This record gives sequence, structure tokens and C-alpha cells, in this order.
Amino acid sequence: MNIREATPADEPTVLKLFVDMGWDRPWPRPEIGPEALEGKLVLVAEDDGEIAGFVFGDLARWGKAHVNIACTRPESRGRGVMKALLAEFASRAREAGSEWLTLDVDTDNEAGQKVWERLGFEDYSRRLRTRIDDLERRATAPAHGESSASIHVQTDDADAVQAAVAKYLPRFGGSNPTVRMPRNGWVSVRAELIDRDRNARERLAAELSNATAAVVCVLAIEDGRLVRYVLYERGSVVDEYQSVPEYYGPVPPGDVVALHANPTVVARLTGAEPARVRAVARTASSPEDLPPAPELLAQIAELMGLQS
Repeated sequence: MNIREATPADEPTVLKLFVDMGWDRPWPRPEIGPEALEGKLVLVAEDDGEIAGFVFGDLARWGKAHVNIACTRPESRGRGVMKALLAEFASRAREAGSEWLTLDVDTDNEAGQKVWERLGFEDYSRRLRTRIDDLERRATAPAHGESSASIHVQTDDADAVQAAVAKYLPRFGGSNPTVRMPRNGWVSVRAELIDRDRNARERLAAELSNATAAVVCVLAIEDGRLVRYVLYERGSVVDEYQSVPEYYGPVPPGDVVALHANPTVVARLTGAEPARVRAVARTASSPEDLPPAPELLAQIAELMGLQS
């Protein structure tokens, strides 16, 4: 196998391989011509007089080399064509002063990801996409309020809660918690991380439930408009409520129902009256159809015996 720089005579073959490699992205394939190769290093792998694959990119741009496209003919795969191409590209990139080599791979190209990972490539950034219509809708929407949350542990042992928080909160990237002494049989926990990060908040709540063997309740206002609570027992979610079930977008009908309060579970775990749970922890299709979020949260906290 011979690895060499492409010549003008190779351009039709290289461009045809590029077109034939497929296009799964949600936007149309751009028109590709010889100008796409201008200013790039284009290497081809020649096997028995036929181009078996190619790679092209920049040798030294912003201190690193970047591969734009790497392609092997389907019938030539498994013969080390891509390894040979990348080895030569890397050698020339080093000579040009680059220490790092980067490339892009689609998230749904699992086979390609495995190839690059075997060659030592690793994630260092993410390229995100969104439809322009969706971005304009969200970017021009009115700004709402901030998020705030608290975690409540059904125990009088504040020291045990303090120890568990000190153990688990740093693992999720948080610090400087406030642990308050028991009120109505609940120890409350606050931290900046649990205000802004729902995932970290609920992971911490599950760990606290496991560590203390106690019932744990998360109370939260998100975006200044949405009210949530989650109840944990032995580390598992046993009830979850969201005042507007489809606030973040459509969800399956079963999930909409699951995000309604379960009065029986709330009564068993907190002592609240089921009738009051039904009356207070209601849901709607819009925040405007419910009391203001701080007011609704205070009502839910009061029926559970919590300090919001």
C-alpha cells in the first residue's frame, strides 16, 4: 500500500468517494467541488493502482491539526487503510508543529466512534445543534425567575445528615451546604448546587435517603414558575410531582399521570391528609392556571409539615 499526496488527477476519485460515503445529517449535503480541497493536505492510500481511501485536513491551525474527512472504500475496510493514512497525516502534522490531532464524528456513527477510540481519540468538546425555529422561539421567550430548592430528611439526627451531606455533595460538584436543625421532625439541607442542578439535587437526595434510612423530600421551584417535589424511601423515588407536567415539552400520557401527586403515598410518608394533598398539589397545562410558584410551594410544604 502506498500513501501519497493527492494530485489534480486524483480529485475526481476523491470527490466521488466523498459523495458515496453517505449523508445522514438533517440538512442537505453541500455541493462539493475541487475548491473544497484547496489549502488542505490531501493524502490518498493507493492499493494495486486503485485509491482505497483518503484523508484531508489542516496540518497546523490554532496550534493543532484537524482531519476534515477520512474515508475508506467499503471493500477496502479492515486492511489497515485508515491507520496508514492517519499515521502519515500525523507525521506531517508533527513536522508542521502540531502536537494534537482532532476530528469530528457523528453521535449516531457508533462504528466510527469505536474506530477512533481504538486509535486513542477521546472527547474534548461537544458540537451541539438545534433547529433555528426552536432557538428563535426559546431565545425570544420572556425571561422567568430563578430556581431554588431544598432537601428535607425525616430524622432528628442532624449530625448524621451533616456527615452524609459532607460525604456526597462534593462528589456532585457542590460545596458550602447549610444543614438546619430538625423542625417538625425534618432536617433541611440547602446548597447553591441543588438550587440550579436538578440532577445533582435528586442524586444527593437519593444518597441521603440511603445513608440515613430515612424518608427524604425534595422541594423545588424551577424557572420561577414550576413547582416540583420528589419523595424518596430507602433511596428510591416513591412519588414525584410537577405542577405543569409538560412544562419542558410533550411527554407520554403515562408520564403526565405519573407527575400528579399520589395522596396515599404522601399521607403515609408525611402524615398529610389525602384530601388536602388532592386539593393543594394540583397540576395544569400552564403555570398561569395555578397559584404563583412560591405560593404553591409554600402550600405543599405546609401540608407536609416542611419549612419551605
